[in-house]
Amino acid sequence: MTNIILCGGSGTRLWPISRTLMPKQFVKLFDNKSLFQLTVERNNSVCDQQFVVSNTEHHFLALDQLKELHKTTDKYLLEPIGRNTAPAITLACMELDPQEIVLITPSDHFIKDQDAYLQVVTRAQELASCNYLVTFGITPTFAETGFGYIESDGDEVISFKEKPDVITAQAYLSAGNYYWNSGMFCFKAGIFLDELQKYSPGIYESCKIALAKADTNGLTRIKHEDMIAIPEDSIDYAVMEKSDRIKVVRSNMGWSDVGSFDALYEELPKDANGNTVCDKHIGIDSKNNLVLCDGRKIATVDVEDLIIVDTGDALLVSKKGSSQKVKKVVAALKNCNSQMHNIHLTAHRPWGTYTVLEDSLGYKIKRVIVQPGQRLSLQKHFHRSEHWIVVSGTATVTVGEKSMLICPNESTYIKMGEVHRLTNEGKIPVILIEAQVGEYTGEDDIIRISDDYTRG
Repeated sequence: MTNIILCGGSGTRLWPISRTLMPKQFVKLFDNKSLFQLTVERNNSVCDQQFVVSNTEHHFLALDQLKELHKTTDKYLLEPIGRNTAPAITLACMELDPQEIVLITPSDHFIKDQDAYLQVVTRAQELASCNYLVTFGITPTFAETGFGYIESDGDEVISFKEKPDVITAQAYLSAGNYYWNSGMFCFKAGIFLDELQKYSPGIYESCKIALAKADTNGLTRIKHEDMIAIPEDSIDYAVMEKSDRIKVVRSNMGWSDVGSFDALYEELPKDANGNTVCDKHIGIDSKNNLVLCDGRKIATVDVEDLIIVDTGDALLVSKKGSSQKVKKVVAALKNCNSQMHNIHLTAHRPWGTYTVLEDSLGYKIKRVIVQPGQRLSLQKHFHRSEHWIVVSGTATVTVGEKSMLICPNESTYIKMGEVHRLTNEGKIPVILIEAQVGEYTGEDDIIRISDDYTRG
């Protein structure tokens, strides 16, 4: 059985800890592990191989986090843009033997009861071997309006329901035969493709064309123009709600999609006062608060039922029960052309990281870390000059036709328009301070001439 791990989604309801270039599945929320890493570990014991499907921008994040687990993925498919779950699953299934059973799991779910999980996966595998398309229904614990529901009679699916209003959700809960739609699936790759071709032939044919034109040098990389030609749809709409081969495995395994700060609060460890455990938090007569912070001390006095999230460049304060509205904050940031929905002060790149230390009109200062054996793209800038000061390690710097070694406490200057590159040929990370000076210091002022990571 192959575990197809879907890494799409931006997790906007967990802003500011989750952002476009560091979505919630890669944020380390539980014992210094991310939801993606927990997904890999959870399924490693039940599947023979794992197949990661992700956005191009998140490829290196996944590789880094797999490396931390001392694991490499067996197969990888990169999407230049997301087209929802049906195309992602289709492209992956087309890469596999038609008889291969696949377990489809989102990368951003949290499951507490591993034993119960193994039991339902085993049952799903049995049904999939009989040529059924299996979905997983979660026993609801409250009248949730943010999930779709599955109406069932035993393992037979009666109907799929859209996200309900409160009254309808309460009726589903009382009925006892409605389950949260988890977004997890199990089936033979070929059976799914047969049903897709029957019910959504446009997706099937366009995926087939895209895969035939894809770059396959070590991994499968779909081209942008081919990806955008694929109709956008979920697996539920494209196949599951139309097929007569559907079965449901009902489960109670401590599942959460961690889709809001309220949901996250329920899963994190808490102190005697019901506050989430945080060594940066000083609570005086405060209780039942979610407190997440990145660096600064947070002191609370006589407050309760609050969500407080501090990431250095953004502070979120919300009442518990209102955290679904965080997505409205993200929309407001997009409307005012802020990049705070997109990237943290520390940004992860294929070669390492950079942290913005100061960003003012006319200049920007960064701390840049380049990992051993990695190098930046060969590039130039039209609107800024750069001054690099090496703090640790030895950098090989190319400027124009010249190449030089820059050691700690040494520096080099790169004039606006000059072609340049930094390489770490050593055994330890290169740490440097980069001072940019110019009329514009945005990240899009990069003209890449050559890049090891095939970025535009």
